[in-house]
Amino acid sequence: MLENGETLHSHTVEAGDIWRACTVKKAPIENWVQLAIDRQRLTGFRSVFWLDANRAHDAQLIAHVTAALQAAGVAEKFEIMAPREATRDALETITKGEDCIAITGNVLRDYLTDLFPILELGTSAKMLSIVKLMNGGGMFETGAGGSAPKHVEQLVKENHLRWDSMGEFCALSESLNYLADVKGNAKAAVLGAAAEQATQGILNYNRSPERKVGQPDNRDSHYWFARYWAEALASQKDDAEMAAYFAPIAQALAENEQKILGELAAAQGAAADLGGYYHTDPAKTAAVMRASATLNAIIG
Repeated sequence: MLENGETLHSHTVEAGDIWRACTVKKAPIENWVQLAIDRQRLTGFRSVFWLDANRAHDAQLIAHVTAALQAAGVAEKFEIMAPREATRDALETITKGEDCIAITGNVLRDYLTDLFPILELGTSAKMLSIVKLMNGGGMFETGAGGSAPKHVEQLVKENHLRWDSMGEFCALSESLNYLADVKGNAKAAVLGAAAEQATQGILNYNRSPERKVGQPDNRDSHYWFARYWAEALASQKDDAEMAAYFAPIAQALAENEQKILGELAAAQGAAADLGGYYHTDPAKTAAVMRASATLNAIIG
């Protein structure tokens, strides 16, 4: 705003000035579009690019996106909506209990990883973020990192760890699925599908950690995940060798349920010694985190 007769002068960038510029290269755009194509291929879900043709930046992206989709022969499988319309469409889809893929940049990132999970589930710990790398590989990360210090504080004081590993369970299955897809690894596909079933079991039967000492905690949820995973592997029909290997493990985990849960519950209440904070002692940490001798004997 110009006041009191001020004059607006043009100014060139000179030495000592702070100058910020943003560039978008073609290769990352094409990689972003390819990620969308790959995800749609793997899931078959409705897929929407969140781009507004009335914004200059988005209009440029739309041109690249449209050309890339047409070149891949998949243009009819994708829609393009401005964020306002796309938000409503996504929420209506979720409300109906259906799935969709929202293809955006940072416009939605924090909503997906924090706001929506907190509103729906009360925590962002059950969230998985998959970051594919341009030259191969990927990062599989979870939410709720900001709450970790309070969790460690409670663990040290009461030997109760309320950290929710749902994000890690999801990351495990997705990393196995990624390995299966990229390398054609059939056994990884079986492991990944079974891990997804185990994760669903945690949700279906509410096996996630609770907040107070004496209640089931992170170690209980890992027992249930191991059990559901072993049971899924034992019952699947795609790999007979793996089914035979995991059948006795699944049986042992089921038969020793009360004993294992009792040993985990008995570990809670007293202070826990991790041998450090940022750099804990491996042996002391293992003793705290692997508190059931029965479970350890089964899974190794």
